[in-house]
Amino acid sequence: MAKPKSNFRCTSCQHTMPKWVGRCPDCGAWGSVEEAPALAAAVTGRPGATAARGGAALVPNSPAMPISEISGTSSLAKPTGVEELDRVLGGGLVPGSVVLLAGEPGVGKSTLLLEVVHRWARRDPQDRALYVTGEESAGQVRLRADRTGAVHERVFLAAESDLATVFGHVEQVRPTLLIVDSVQTMLAADVEGVTGGVTQVRAITSALTSLAKTTGIPVLLIGHVTKDGAVAGPRSLEHLVDVVLHFEGDKHSTLRMVRGVKNRFGAADEVGCFELREDGIVCVSDPSGLFLHHRDDAVAGTAVTVTMDGKRPLLGEVQALVAHTTMPSPRRAVSGMDSARVAMVLAVLERRFGIKVSDKEVYAATVGGMRVTEPSADLALALAVASAFRDVALPTGLVVLGEVGLAGEVRRVTGVGRRLAEAKRLGFTHAVVPRDSGDAPPGFRSVEVGSLGEALRVLDGLPAAPAPRPRLRPVT
Repeated sequence: MAKPKSNFRCTSCQHTMPKWVGRCPDCGAWGSVEEAPALAAAVTGRPGATAARGGAALVPNSPAMPISEISGTSSLAKPTGVEELDRVLGGGLVPGSVVLLAGEPGVGKSTLLLEVVHRWARRDPQDRALYVTGEESAGQVRLRADRTGAVHERVFLAAESDLATVFGHVEQVRPTLLIVDSVQTMLAADVEGVTGGVTQVRAITSALTSLAKTTGIPVLLIGHVTKDGAVAGPRSLEHLVDVVLHFEGDKHSTLRMVRGVKNRFGAADEVGCFELREDGIVCVSDPSGLFLHHRDDAVAGTAVTVTMDGKRPLLGEVQALVAHTTMPSPRRAVSGMDSARVAMVLAVLERRFGIKVSDKEVYAATVGGMRVTEPSADLALALAVASAFRDVALPTGLVVLGEVGLAGEVRRVTGVGRRLAEAKRLGFTHAVVPRDSGDAPPGFRSVEVGSLGEALRVLDGLPAAPAPRPRLRPVT
């Protein structure tokens, strides 16, 4: 039997090397290399098996177990108390998980996580939250906490940017939740590179991930984004963490959305809605009211549609205005929609159905800062433009769904049943949908069309008297 060999392994990144060194060549940690006994190929009973691969088999720290004997209770999520964030996380924070929250400056990331640590500490007397800020002073964070009502005796605050000192705070406070604001401002003294650089960010994220996995403390990281909206830093940063969330919002609107991009513990297409106010950030459980204009009488040039943002149906209002002009190049102004799809719908209306808008100015927009990107709003846009062109209002209580093709056909969209159920819940009574869309909810009338021309004829045949005004639930 061959003599057992010894390899050396880094306790931080598990990198293996044939001899001992003071500093790990992979992660750069000092004093983390320890001897790890290895088994030669002859011990495994397969001579030359590992030698052919150029290495030896390491003795595992813990033996492999049958999956039926592994407990799943250790990975149960614990709610944070912020309902919309828990929806996106899949129920809450899993012990030992690392969550990356990315967003533009000033969108409200720090305000949201300050609310998270406040509710986390308030839920259980055994819970403590440590908020580490590298961008602001402790006094600035305290002022924000006073303004938002997030002051609690079990919320600990540290204004620190050195990673080793942050680990010292963790050992002293022993929190059950760690917030790092932001990962680009942290600095590891034993790692080369400038603050916020690729090497520093990767090393710091790896160290915080190792801390979370070994201690079971969930870690929430705030990350910056580039001009293109992607997470700043190396692409591997998103692979190191368990959950990646994008915090989105228009600076001219109070609406904020947390969108899941990656989630190892739940669905990655959930969306949480918030409203940013002067006294903090609040959850919006029923955001459709923000995207609908409340009026008593029907107005020409408006149509209501239902979009799917992840798994969440949202009602939104599409508005269009067609105006005469003496300019040789009529203006096209679009807000909240894809300008390319708006131009396509206008071309289909003029070429296929005689609604000539090439010599008129056309304005198209959504209500409440809503962003409509999916093609299911094409039919609503087309009917809104036709309504504005003819100066005839669509009936209230009507929702419109469908994708419009270049030949004027109306194509099916996904999740029609869920969209119509949401429309019925908010008080709408009838809808125009593509063919073969399935049965409508009980008590709800749906008219199926195969082309845009059929949709225009159906609308001409709808009752002129306005339907009962939908009763929208108040936004809470």
